[in-house]
Amino acid sequence: MTTQQIADRLVALCRIPDYETAQRELFAEDAVSIEPYASEDFPKETKGLNAILEKGKKFESMLETIHSTRISDPLVAGNVFCCTLNLDATMKGKGRMDMNEICLYHVKDGKIVSESFHV
Repeated sequence: MTTQQIADRLVALCRIPDYETAQRELFAEDAVSIEPYASEDFPKETKGLNAILEKGKKFESMLETIHSTRISDPLVAGNVFCCTLNLDATMKGKGRMDMNEICLYHVKDGKIVSESFHV
């Protein structure tokens, strides 16, 4: 798959939303996920597809209600693409939050090798 095809597929799956399928299908086994900052809930960096999948499950377990999700069309340059993500959700014990970030992905050999989130 080209970077554009990977980007389009990732955005399509995330809009459903089906993040786990996107990760299983499009991420390399040794992919890295980088958060904007470390927190008590998540480390700054998560290495490996299995750890990234577990991080996703942990995040989903923290959600009480998703009010809306918006993901932009991807912007592709070479082997890199980005999109914006807006998640309006009520988090268990933390109340309603409006999360906005730029998601940046690097592709190598037809797989996403890194993702990073910027706020």
